Amino acid sequence: MYVTIRKIGNSEGVIIPKEVLDRLGLKTGDQLDLNEGNGQIQLIPQNADLAEQLKAARLGMEKYRVALRELAK
Repeated sequence: MYVTIRKIGNSEGVIIPKEVLDRLGLKTGDQLDLNEGNGQIQLIPQNADLAEQLKAARLGMEKYRVALRELAK
């Protein structure tokens, strides 16, 4: 599938076809990781659930820092 780089405001961007977004379960506002290497660009959907779980884990670890430190002994 070919797409064209287009001017979008002061930047350039690529329009992802709706059928691709539907197949991947993506929607407006979803975040993608952009990896570049070996002359290629790779877009990987960011796992929002994992990000939320990690945030909750960090909050829990901060809240119970003293207890976790004691348990680690």
